[in-house]
Amino acid sequence: MTVIGRTRTRGIETLSLDSPDTRNALSASLVRELADALAECGKDADVRAVVLTHTGNTFCAGADLRDPPPPDALVAVLRQIVELPKPVVARVTGHVRAGGLGLLAACDIAVGSTSATFAFTEVRIGVAPAVISLPLLPRTDPRALARYYLTGERFDATEAVRAGLLTAAAGDVDEALAPILDGLRRAAPEALAETKRLLTARVLETFDRDAADLTALSARLFGSAQAREGMTAFLERRDPAWVV
Repeated sequence: MTVIGRTRTRGIETLSLDSPDTRNALSASLVRELADALAECGKDADVRAVVLTHTGNTFCAGADLRDPPPPDALVAVLRQIVELPKPVVARVTGHVRAGGLGLLAACDIAVGSTSATFAFTEVRIGVAPAVISLPLLPRTDPRALARYYLTGERFDATEAVRAGLLTAAAGDVDEALAPILDGLRRAAPEALAETKRLLTARVLETFDRDAADLTALSARLFGSAQAREGMTAFLERRDPAWVV
């Protein structure tokens, strides 16, 4: 069963995370299918831009704790979004947690609903937002990121815009996206690719410098005793043992 939906309208390919039963958690299969779909879009001259969206009330709940992707596979798909020679636009009408915020940061433009909420929940289950920091650190406000990385607090779309996670927040996301997609349709494809390359150079430098270390950190933390306790507590809907 496929977990990535695909449609196309006037040169815009829409890829939908389509596993609402798991709140579109980043499973090994979802990451693999997303990578395959992005690769096809990158090679297709008829695709002017990609919209990354979702079904259900959650854009992405983060890593699938029952079937997580290998850290290097998540790094690869984040880099793939950043390197794709077509703009990638996130359309967010639901909530975003943990690894889902890495997807959001990898996109070139992100528009979210004013009803959406966001949280870096990693520290609450005994891990760290390691590999998703690759696109996040170069693109977001460091003070905001420090607060929400360290506390796991939930924040709203207005704060997500201020922090640099969203380009814009709107009551009607599709209405807000319409002029953006129209602009992309009017842009020359080679000019779009070169302009995106200018914009992503610093992000890709972070991948080149830090990907190996952050992948190792993620693997180490996910294998730790605290992570086992945190994930068990999450699945059992209780506080982990360290909560005071």
